Amino acid sequence: MADTAKDVKPQSLTLTQELILMLLNEETGYFHQVPGWDLNCAVIGAALAELSIRSRIDTDPGSLFVLDQTPTGNSTIDFILEEIVNEPNQHNTQYWIERLAPRAETIIDSVLDRLVEMKILEHHDGEFWTLARTDWKMELNNDVDSSTASQFIRTRISRAIFMNEIPDPRDVIVICLVNTCDVFRFMFQLDDETEQRIELICKMDVIGRSIAEAVSHKLAGPTLRRPGFTKKIPRVPLRKLMMQPHVRDGNLHALFADLAQDYGPVFEIRPPFTRPMVFLVGPEANRWVHKHGRMYLSAKDYFRDFEKVYGASGLLPSLDGADHFRLRKSLSPAYSRGRLAGQLDKLYHHAWKYMASLNVGDSYSATSMCRQMINAQLSPLFIGIDTQDLMDDLMQYKERALSVHIARMLPEFTLNTPGMKRRAKSLDTLMKRVEEGHTPAQRAGKPRDLVDDYLSLHASDPQFLPEANLRFAFSAALIASVYLGDTFSLVVYAMASQPALYEKIRNEADDVFGNGVPDIEAFTPSAIDVTHRFLMECMRMYPIVPMSVRHVMNTCVFEGYELPMRERIHIAPTASHYMSDIFPDPHSFDIDRYLPSRNEHRSPGYAPYGLGTHMCLGTRWMELQLAVNVLMLAHYFKIDVSPANYKLRFNPFPSMKPTKKLQFVISEQRHELQV
Repeated sequence: MADTAKDVKPQSLTLTQELILMLLNEETGYFHQVPGWDLNCAVIGAALAELSIRSRIDTDPGSLFVLDQTPTGNSTIDFILEEIVNEPNQHNTQYWIERLAPRAETIIDSVLDRLVEMKILEHHDGEFWTLARTDWKMELNNDVDSSTASQFIRTRISRAIFMNEIPDPRDVIVICLVNTCDVFRFMFQLDDETEQRIELICKMDVIGRSIAEAVSHKLAGPTLRRPGFTKKIPRVPLRKLMMQPHVRDGNLHALFADLAQDYGPVFEIRPPFTRPMVFLVGPEANRWVHKHGRMYLSAKDYFRDFEKVYGASGLLPSLDGADHFRLRKSLSPAYSRGRLAGQLDKLYHHAWKYMASLNVGDSYSATSMCRQMINAQLSPLFIGIDTQDLMDDLMQYKERALSVHIARMLPEFTLNTPGMKRRAKSLDTLMKRVEEGHTPAQRAGKPRDLVDDYLSLHASDPQFLPEANLRFAFSAALIASVYLGDTFSLVVYAMASQPALYEKIRNEADDVFGNGVPDIEAFTPSAIDVTHRFLMECMRMYPIVPMSVRHVMNTCVFEGYELPMRERIHIAPTASHYMSDIFPDPHSFDIDRYLPSRNEHRSPGYAPYGLGTHMCLGTRWMELQLAVNVLMLAHYFKIDVSPANYKLRFNPFPSMKPTKKLQFVISEQRHELQV
């Protein structure tokens, strides 16, 4: 039974929690336009103010000193108290803000996690946060109210600013800190009188004024703070690069891991006839990009030319900031596990239909077979039509565009050859089919698909999502079929090449599919435990995107290396999959890594779906579809690898996939298909 309002225990918020809630911008899923250094100073100011309110520290014009060394029980601020206590000399507030500001990111992470635990915020994939849509009770200064936490705080602040109510010291501090971050202008309509009222409030409390002035002083420094002493980025000699064994087998993940071991987490490669390539590699790079990349890195520049190929501008992969968050939220239902779970019967139907074309004794190209099997399901579910006859042309055109404009491996004229122009016309055929299949009469009684979501968004805001972007948007199912199909080909190889694991997966498959058509409840963690851990290990060893490219939009320093504005950065998040200090014996296929006793994936070193704001939107859909497909294939067929002695090598561009030499042989049909 749901808790009633009387059952909810009142809770108090700390000043750091209140500040974070005030600064949160739901349109972007992150903070209002507060530069990283400014935000760090304000957060440390809030933590010091919290210690003051709890009578642990005090300030005077010249110093900050300890009143009580007893910990508060709040780890977010107790480490600050301990550091102040252990400092032999007294310093002023400004000194402590400057000294502690680099550690503010840890506090922000802790506060956000705590607000999620308290069900005040909801966390979304890609490190986005929004306010939880539930009532929440707080007890602040013996005043109990029922509202969302952010509304409660903003109401208090609004009353103090606009209704001339006398604020208590906590509200004064919050107002001071928000004002120093220059964020009120994003929240309220301000006039001269209101700004004067805010300035007056900021002078009401001694500790608040002291801390706010110290923060403000730090924020008043140069807008462009140049990094101090930084290390020179090491360069990988081309001769040594070409001698790496993983250059020959195409395993870029392992290649980058080996280079990071020799040269550190930041290194440079200078290929002939092109610009230098700077790489960020390793778990610390993953952590930094995931948490703080939005402050410094941008996707739009490197993706701009690729967009033009499709006549589009502002596609999901190229957007940053508020527009990216808005489009991501709008499309998340289309890529959700729940939407696929509600259409499992259709998934089975399309999978059975494709598998009926597989003949015992025949061999099939691993990549083509798996792409076609996945596309036979994704196209009807995503865009409501069959695209098998268009698939090869559309994929070759897309891959050529990626090779020209993203990987920069081919000259631009190769995209305008007669063959490529012919393949480009398949986009027009695709658009025509989608439009014909999405009239009101055609869609009546059918579940929503990705096209429906795009069309609704286009109708509601054609400026945000113009018609010119729909050509690329509707080809998303084909692009997903490439990536998911290539992943599936590596999964099938891993299963077919390891007989002991194959048998365990087959046993789970027979349990799931042996008693009729299973519903979503059949795919419980315990029912497919081996299959689930097997797929996780496949995603570790064979992630198909070896790197992503970003441009530095704000100069920053990572691990002592300066990344200057406009630098093109190559991030290799999956290189850590082959680092032995994270995954012991990384070249060994070991599904026991994911048992509770080991949990080797519980670190920033495991990143098969990307990082940060551009983390794969369809992760949960993909995990379910992969599991269903590998279990179906194991239940209905016995598959062998051909040639029998095949040693896995990769074709890494534009995405990782097995070489064309790999084929799958249908050696036995174990059960009758339910076509």
